[in-house]
Amino acid sequence: MKEQLTIKERVRITKRGIGILNQYCPGLAGGKAMSAVLTAIQPLTSVWISARIINELAGERRMEKIVTLVVAVVLINFLIGLLKSMIDRVTDEKEAEMWNFFGKVFSDKAMTMDFADLEDAKILQQQKAASENLFMFGNGLGQLVWGMNSLVNATANIVFSVFLVVTLFVSHTGNAFMDSPLWIVGISLCVWLGGLSNSKATRKENKVFETWCNSTVWFNRAFQFFGHELSNTPERAKDVRIYNQSGAADRAFQKMKERDCSAGEHVLSMATYPSMAAVAVGIGNMVCWVFVVLKACMGAFGVGSIVQYIGALGRLGSGVQDMMFVLADNEVYCRHLWGLYEYLDIPNRKYDGMLPVEKLVFDEEGNQDYEIEFCNVSFRYPGTEEYALRNLSLKFKFGERLAVVGKNGSGKTTFIKLLCRLYDPTEGEIRLNGVDIRKFDYDEYLSIFSVVFQDFQLFSFSLGQNVATAIEYDKEKVEQCLIKAGFSERLKTMPKGVDTVLYKDFESEGVEISGGEAQKVALARALYKDAPFIILDEPTAALDPIAEAEIYTKFNELVGDKTAIYISHRLSSCKFCDEIAVFEDGAVVQRGSHEALIQEKSGLYHALWMAQAQYYEVG
Repeated sequence: MKEQLTIKERVRITKRGIGILNQYCPGLAGGKAMSAVLTAIQPLTSVWISARIINELAGERRMEKIVTLVVAVVLINFLIGLLKSMIDRVTDEKEAEMWNFFGKVFSDKAMTMDFADLEDAKILQQQKAASENLFMFGNGLGQLVWGMNSLVNATANIVFSVFLVVTLFVSHTGNAFMDSPLWIVGISLCVWLGGLSNSKATRKENKVFETWCNSTVWFNRAFQFFGHELSNTPERAKDVRIYNQSGAADRAFQKMKERDCSAGEHVLSMATYPSMAAVAVGIGNMVCWVFVVLKACMGAFGVGSIVQYIGALGRLGSGVQDMMFVLADNEVYCRHLWGLYEYLDIPNRKYDGMLPVEKLVFDEEGNQDYEIEFCNVSFRYPGTEEYALRNLSLKFKFGERLAVVGKNGSGKTTFIKLLCRLYDPTEGEIRLNGVDIRKFDYDEYLSIFSVVFQDFQLFSFSLGQNVATAIEYDKEKVEQCLIKAGFSERLKTMPKGVDTVLYKDFESEGVEISGGEAQKVALARALYKDAPFIILDEPTAALDPIAEAEIYTKFNELVGDKTAIYISHRLSSCKFCDEIAVFEDGAVVQRGSHEALIQEKSGLYHALWMAQAQYYEVG
């Protein structure tokens, strides 16, 4: 977070923040501003009309004018109150929802970021710091929403109050001392000193608050984990009970309690500075009162004008104090916004080509024809020196079945991530029909792949939407894909068929499905997309042996004429593939059919096969 910002930087940061508010929470900033103007106008209007009424009562007492003024003040207050109430009702609802919209700021950024950045620990820490600042303390965008109201209110108070006190200094008493223009300087100085002292107090208070905020980041993270995720997340709750982790949670809560006790020191420090400022403001108000009363006693104006000038000077002082507070507070939340912008401005370094895929995927006879080639590809993950893949050269053509096997950490999943362009090679090239895949339009390139990752995700939408990954979908096609994936029996039990909502996050009638059933839905999703390449990363890991055998039996039917890449630790499932690529330490150490590789008794594939085969031998 940047410590010092120039006025120019703060203006630019604030304008951008207002732009974000208008984009994600349209009407909130404008509604706050309009409400603030009405809040400032209402009391000053009442003060001005009240002064006219008192002067009339102390003077000619014309009933018609008094009634007119009374009706005017009642009517104006009614209209202002009514309009403000309507605006506040709308803005209050928008403000209550703004946290959801702020969440969308982060989700929109995540959706457009390079996949490599999503796995970068440094960037994840940056995102976590920005989101915690915003959602735990309202720092940044939240402060901007609240500061908008204060800024407009303070500005309106200053402008309208100055208009009401102009006549205070042009009304003459006949006394050279009291009529001296130096009083303008003196009263202005009193008002300004009150605001300055308040500003100094605010700056001191903000520094203490920021120190306290920084010290509570661990507290909030610990509370979120031990108070919610550890005990309430089903995935963790099972282990908490089986291994009796409540003791660890209790120790963490005791540590949090000890940290929380130190907060009293911060609270006392934060209370001291505003108290000192209040003394300075009180002295300034006393000088203003004495000046106004003395001028009234000397006949400069009527008794009703005392109400106008005292009220206006009070509002002017409050306006200046609020303005000083806003400016001091703006400096703080601009620093937090700077941190947010640093995250939002992380560039997408991935080169997005422009070449359409369809122009290169047909042969001379007009048939689809793809060839993928890894040309001496090496890759290491960001922030690491160790290569996950090194000097990998591999080629496969359209319609082939390629199995990828190897020990954990051998580079199999990295190979798939590079093929799908979730990452770009550190060295070398990946080519589609002889063209570097980086030259293709990124979205078009992704469209040729259907992938079932090992850690695939289903969402709390309808079954059909999960398969089609779209709001609107072809129900008949969804059902066909589910049946092909072996989900037909479970589909019959779904109360609303493919319109049945999965899980209970949003719908109380949502249906829970098992891990194996979820894997079949993920496979149906890949089939629904109907892309030329289908990639299956451990597609049957959660299936029972019967369901797994059914998938293998139907594999060729499922894949059709598509190119299939199959990653598995179960080597028996690789027999149906045309070729098998054996990975070890980020390189392909063997390649061939199952029959050929099993004959290489000194090879890794034979060792892996024999290690698994012994568990299936009949003793």
